Amino acid sequence: MACGADQQSIPDSIPDRYVAFETDHGRLYRQQIQPLLDKRCIVCHGCYDAPCQLNLASAQGVDRGANTKAVYNGTRLTAAPLTRLFEDAQTVREWREKKFFSVLNENSAADPLNGSLLYQMLSLKKQNPLAAIAGHNEIIPDDAFDFSLNPKNICPDISEFENYAEEHPNWGMPYGLPELASSELDVLKHWLQAGAPLTELPELDAVYQQQIAVWEEFFNGDSIKERMVARYIYEHLFLGHLYFEVLENNNSEVQAYFNIVRSRTPPGQAIELISTRRPYDDPQVDRVYYRLQRIQNSIVAKKHLPYALNDERLQRFKTLFLETPYRVKELAEYIPKQASNPFETFAEIPVSVRYRFMLEHAKFTINGFIKGAVCRGQVALNVINDHFWVFFVNPDLDALTEIDRFLSTHSEQLNIPSEQESNANILSHWTEYSKLQASYLKEKSGALNKKLKDGFDLSLDWIWDGDSHNQNAALTVFRHFDSASVINGLVGQPPKTAWLIDYPILERIHYLLVAGYDVYGNIGHQLSTRLYMDFLRMESEFNFLALLPGEVRTSLREHWYRGASNAVKNYVYGYAYLDIEPDITYPEDKPAKEYLFEELQQRLSRILSERYHLEQASVPEAHRQSLKQLHAVRGTSASLLPEMGLLLVRDRQQGDKVYTVIRNSAHTHIASMLMEQSNRVPKEDYVTVMPGFVGAYPDALWQVESELLEDFVTKLVNLKKENDYQQVMHQFGIRRSHNEFWQFSDYLHQIFQQHDPIEYGVLDYNRIENR
Repeated sequence: MACGADQQSIPDSIPDRYVAFETDHGRLYRQQIQPLLDKRCIVCHGCYDAPCQLNLASAQGVDRGANTKAVYNGTRLTAAPLTRLFEDAQTVREWREKKFFSVLNENSAADPLNGSLLYQMLSLKKQNPLAAIAGHNEIIPDDAFDFSLNPKNICPDISEFENYAEEHPNWGMPYGLPELASSELDVLKHWLQAGAPLTELPELDAVYQQQIAVWEEFFNGDSIKERMVARYIYEHLFLGHLYFEVLENNNSEVQAYFNIVRSRTPPGQAIELISTRRPYDDPQVDRVYYRLQRIQNSIVAKKHLPYALNDERLQRFKTLFLETPYRVKELAEYIPKQASNPFETFAEIPVSVRYRFMLEHAKFTINGFIKGAVCRGQVALNVINDHFWVFFVNPDLDALTEIDRFLSTHSEQLNIPSEQESNANILSHWTEYSKLQASYLKEKSGALNKKLKDGFDLSLDWIWDGDSHNQNAALTVFRHFDSASVINGLVGQPPKTAWLIDYPILERIHYLLVAGYDVYGNIGHQLSTRLYMDFLRMESEFNFLALLPGEVRTSLREHWYRGASNAVKNYVYGYAYLDIEPDITYPEDKPAKEYLFEELQQRLSRILSERYHLEQASVPEAHRQSLKQLHAVRGTSASLLPEMGLLLVRDRQQGDKVYTVIRNSAHTHIASMLMEQSNRVPKEDYVTVMPGFVGAYPDALWQVESELLEDFVTKLVNLKKENDYQQVMHQFGIRRSHNEFWQFSDYLHQIFQQHDPIEYGVLDYNRIENR
């Protein structure tokens, strides 16, 4: 369908909708309109993958409007123009010049409702409700909507709406979900008829300003050392949602989150944002200032990376970065090849300092590539297994004392594809990175073998124990097809694989998939990023295998890569080698991997989080006994379950509880980017159940009365075919067509916010299955 933004001229007069927060219209927007958009709209329109780039999580997004171009496009030959909200344009006119068209009324001669695409879309759904297509909680006919992962991008503007409504009468908003209540639509009508006034967030209290001043003083020291440190911290925290822990501890919701940004102006002046594709791109100013900028949009779970700022952390930064004795001679330049390689850029900051910084908030570090720009990340995430545990090399290990010298000698071998920026030619550059990685692995293996032969034991002391208090030492990763989750602790049954991450791996993961990844990049950039991540996964797995007896390493590697070509299996495992047996005594009567997992759990017992275990105290015993049965589900029954579902157990005695049910999809191997389904092994699928919310994209929603929980679990355990699952959904599911879908959604979010105000964000309903 053609779109008017490509055809219409930019209006001569664009309404200025912003009013003071304290006015009646200001309060109308902040107290009624944005909360309504949060509850009903940003469950689909809150990220890069929002249909038609319509992001309704802020006043600025509402005012910006929609665009016909999809951000996620894995086939484009050249990088797309940047359209990041708050960054790549500052005025509505600038957005119109970038082909964004209004969803409000910008025609002064038009009726406020007739001229508003937003209202017309909502009204179309009211005229053609979902109940007219599918009965209460029934499966919606396949031809009614396109629920595929990559639906056709149909983005009409107001001039094309009549044709759109005629061709797709059922495609009003919310798409594929029940209509808004009449009272909700009336509130929106009143707002639109008043001219759709918008308002900025209110001024922050003085206590916030005081905290901002303290941190901006730290980030903007004048010495060369302080400026280098600030750059390093910024390039690792730029995606974070920073909050002041001392101000938020007693609230049911966090009042203010901040981004650390680069500004042309120093603290005390208004921020003048330096906007570049990547955080390490040339700012083109003599002096960069690092500032805390308040996040204007409502928080969505899929992008939420909370990071606490407190006195303890500030002192830790000072101790780690400034009081550690080392000298920085000069500031690094912003040449792309150097800036994309942190081993060169920050070579003068000791590795022990950099590794400690990343390690002590490792969950945040790993979450960067899972919750960053990749709102829709199958190409980025099909490089990892559905369930694995993550451990880290001990930063205090004597054998690592020479790592600074080793990395400075071999830093060029650690160049990564992001140095080619966003228009990479994969064919001409890929061989270069393959050779560099192979060379690095050979050198690393040689150095490690020599060190071990010189008397350093390869034992469980190589595993960081979190300094006996830091829960970041053990993490669990769950992949949900094109999204993923990272949580503290070793959760679920012992997985097929595990990673042991050292500093060079951790730093490359960040600069490959977070700092260096461009969601607007071309096919070469996206494919080379994914292929390089294969190396980092296999290197992490190799590190873990090193703790096992030599004869076990090969058999496990063969199992992990069943069906993969020898070229794939031998790439990392051919160049990386270990001649030394671990100094761990393995019993003959137990599989070595099983024993190693038990020993690691024992070593980390003091820091292992129990938050996501069914055995934790907050889980009622009756719930625990029923839900534990799902951990035994294997094969067909597991494969029929969705990737991730949220289960609300209604319990009048113990209180209502929410559990996450995850299907862990098995594969022969995950080294093939384009043939994932052909590598599936459904008979090896299994289930993990956890209290609370894990994941941002529920595929299914269930509601079960506590007295029927055992019946619900029994039905899941005995699933044999698709019809069995459909019967479960008919009895317990909250399908898209459920006539109380929105009431359920509101209650689910209420529980989420009450029980986990820091991690809370609005869920995404784009993946809800129609089964």
